[in-house]
Amino acid sequence: MLLAILWLQRNQSKHTVICLEVGKTKTSMNNMKTFQGSCHCNAVQFEIDTDLPELTTCDCSICIRKNALMVKVHESAMRILSGSDSLTTYQFHTHTAEHYFCKVCGIYPFHRKRVTPDHYGVNVFCLEGFDPSGVPVRATVGAGMK
Repeated sequence: MLLAILWLQRNQSKHTVICLEVGKTKTSMNNMKTFQGSCHCNAVQFEIDTDLPELTTCDCSICIRKNALMVKVHESAMRILSGSDSLTTYQFHTHTAEHYFCKVCGIYPFHRKRVTPDHYGVNVFCLEGFDPSGVPVRATVGAGMK
């Protein structure tokens, strides 16, 4: 168990795998929680695992318009449960980030990040029962990125 914890501290992206290997639940280490999420019409349903270290805002041209408040999760910690065929993407500028929207209701549930494309920014207001109170919010600078 001690070796697993030391290895985990150096390799945070392997958290879920290590927890399963040592027989612990996702919530037993680092306060990981699973949240269910969806768009407004429920055509798109997903879930994420996160310990909610912080939430972020961004001042890039799209995030400022959609007033997004996001949590960053590794792609291995996000699962689309249903409705992947109801998603459409929007890309601009470098065409690296992929902003996903529901084709039916138009809601933005998440995006694949530009700087860390193996991570998603998830719209916390699409998470069932999530209360952002008490979670630190960090403003990121997207407008100045080249």
